[in-house]
Amino acid sequence: MNHKKGPKIPSNILFLILFTISILFLLVSYVTEFSGGVIGTVSNAVFVPMQSGVETVGSVISSEHKERKTIKELEKENSTLSKKVNSLSNQLNQIQLQKSELTDLQKLYELDQKYSNYKKTGATIIARSSDNWFNTFTINKGSKDGIENDMNVIADGGLVGLVVKTGKHYSVVRAIIDDSSNVSGMSLNTGNTCIISGSLETMTEKNRIKITNLEDKNNAIKSGEPIVTSNISNKFVPGLLIGYVDKVKLDDNEITHSGTLTPAVDFKHLQNVLVIKTKKETAD
Repeated sequence: MNHKKGPKIPSNILFLILFTISILFLLVSYVTEFSGGVIGTVSNAVFVPMQSGVETVGSVISSEHKERKTIKELEKENSTLSKKVNSLSNQLNQIQLQKSELTDLQKLYELDQKYSNYKKTGATIIARSSDNWFNTFTINKGSKDGIENDMNVIADGGLVGLVVKTGKHYSVVRAIIDDSSNVSGMSLNTGNTCIISGSLETMTEKNRIKITNLEDKNNAIKSGEPIVTSNISNKFVPGLLIGYVDKVKLDDNEITHSGTLTPAVDFKHLQNVLVIKTKKETAD
């Protein structure tokens, strides 16, 4: 025999009804100050567990809210600190760059005073041909600034090279370490002449360039002897420091000596240079 099923009450409606009844019991108990009997029993049985559950849920929600708030605050604080660190790093890099430029300019100033008898102009290197050495490079001064071919270039305490090409706003310099470079040199102490030849091979191996045709009958030239540009050079003005003798030995002809020289200039870290506007023929 089939039994008709009664209407089903949704759980949420049932919960609402029970909740309302509990509230009514509570109000009656409060108004009548009657806490015992059936009302007290029903209230304790229904409302107290419900209240406890509500408090538990509320506590969990509050805890999760506080945790989410703490995480957001930490993320915001971390983002702020990261921005400050990046800002301080950029400031430190700028200070180091300015310090390096100041040191470089100080050296150029001292070099300018050392060769004060020559007219000069400052220039900045804007390109170079090699990743390892400044054997040929480009500066930001050209014919418009009065730069001409065969003008001498100095930096970092000594001779860098020679201007070999000029444009309106740029010039190309060939350094004395380049394989195609030859400079007539002279011992500052003895006056003996020699040829200083560029060599990227010996620069890479030992940070040295070559000395040849050194006239030294009395073997007076020793390691550390300063070598400067000589008076007989056809393009380089006299008296510019080229570098210091590393070692020399007597050639097979038993007349001249050959060896190596340490350049006065650091050809790996050039930034700014001085171009001597006084050319060799004018200097003579």
